Amino acid sequence: MSRSMTTLRMAVATLALAAGAALVPVKAAAETLADALASAYKHSGLLEQNRALLRAADEDVAQALSQLRPIVSWTANLTSNFGASSSAATGFNLVNSRSASASIGLTAEMLIYDGGRTNLGVEIAKETVLATREGLTSIEQQVLLRAAVAYLNVRRTSEFVALRQNNLRLITQELRAARDRFEVGEVTRTDVSLAEARLAAAKSGLAAAQGDLAQAQLEYLAAVGHRPGRLTPSGALHRLPHSLEAASATALRQHPDMAQARRQVTISELRVDLADAGLSPTVSATATLGLNDTLGTGAHGRSASIGLAGRQTIYAGGRLSSLQRQAMQNRDASRANLHVVSHQIRQNVGNALATLQVARSSIEASQQQVRAAQVAFRGIREEATLGARTTLDVLNAEQELLDARASLISAQVDELSAGYSLLAAMGELTAQNLELKVRIYDPAGYYNLVKDAPAGLSEQGRKLDRVLRRIGKD
Repeated sequence: MSRSMTTLRMAVATLALAAGAALVPVKAAAETLADALASAYKHSGLLEQNRALLRAADEDVAQALSQLRPIVSWTANLTSNFGASSSAATGFNLVNSRSASASIGLTAEMLIYDGGRTNLGVEIAKETVLATREGLTSIEQQVLLRAAVAYLNVRRTSEFVALRQNNLRLITQELRAARDRFEVGEVTRTDVSLAEARLAAAKSGLAAAQGDLAQAQLEYLAAVGHRPGRLTPSGALHRLPHSLEAASATALRQHPDMAQARRQVTISELRVDLADAGLSPTVSATATLGLNDTLGTGAHGRSASIGLAGRQTIYAGGRLSSLQRQAMQNRDASRANLHVVSHQIRQNVGNALATLQVARSSIEASQQQVRAAQVAFRGIREEATLGARTTLDVLNAEQELLDARASLISAQVDELSAGYSLLAAMGELTAQNLELKVRIYDPAGYYNLVKDAPAGLSEQGRKLDRVLRRIGKD
């Protein structure tokens, strides 16, 4: 019996321990910068908007390609005629007449020749798709850079708040010590007032730091898609270029803005060819089949025709020549824009690299400053206990240590922020290059479905409808 009771007690104790362990809250895992970037990539409304715009541009290719295919249409008419007539044979009496007729027809039309305008339209649509893809990549870089900066700013402001809180505790201790020394006559009322003033300033600084943290958290929510939790310190970026020449060469070769500007030049040159082709004639083939029936009379008939139709504008009031000149001016503008974009990219790379180098130098100097300020603060504090230093000396030393630590935190954040800005300036701040744990969006996926302009009733068209419904649910 005693053995059974012992076993029962052990079982109850085990269950109690298990229940207690289950009630212990599990500490949420800290969020890394890579996690924040992945979340921004998955939940960005700006990316979803521009992906939809890219898919809309894909449809332009299908619409341009459809102009090279036959167009089949049907027509149907039902007509009822009413009237009255008179003649000498009827004594000039009015005779009412009424008749009805019905007809149905099928027409097919196909473009044979238009000077290459339709083919040029297809090429322009394809180049526009490629330019839009580069624009999507540029938007992706903006989204990821904003998320990275938001993450780093939350880290910066959080550490500033912790620093201010620690500063407030130290000054509170200094004020308490000053009051105790004042009670025994070691210091004057002035020393106490100085400590009280510094305490008030510390409270104000803490309130400002907490306000900055709240703003940084709101920016994080907007950039990443959720409120920040516990954030881990970010590691240093590797494989960054050290020379402006190497970074600029990489940026000019692969930056999406540069690639988009090149595509726009190609589009403008194709539009010049399109304006020239506007002077060419067009030739179309047509075929019709019709059925006619006069209701009530039994009369009916059939008709069919095949023909060629040609058309060319001889004079349009100077419109065609104006379109040619306009296309040439737009081509020159896009070529000039290519130079503007290249200079802007070089400048962005140079600015990011300079900021990175300044931040690295600031880190080294700030680390030395923090070490020296810590030694000075400890020494002055010990000297103050012996009466060799005033309360103001201790407060000034503590403020210098606070400033040095704040400078070190800012320099470390600035280094990472400049590193990500440099990656963006070089065109390498993408989910694929960063190897984020996300499903990479395929910009060619939708294009491959619509590039052949499938009809809605075809198997490919039904497959496309299923894809669109799935996109809408996502």
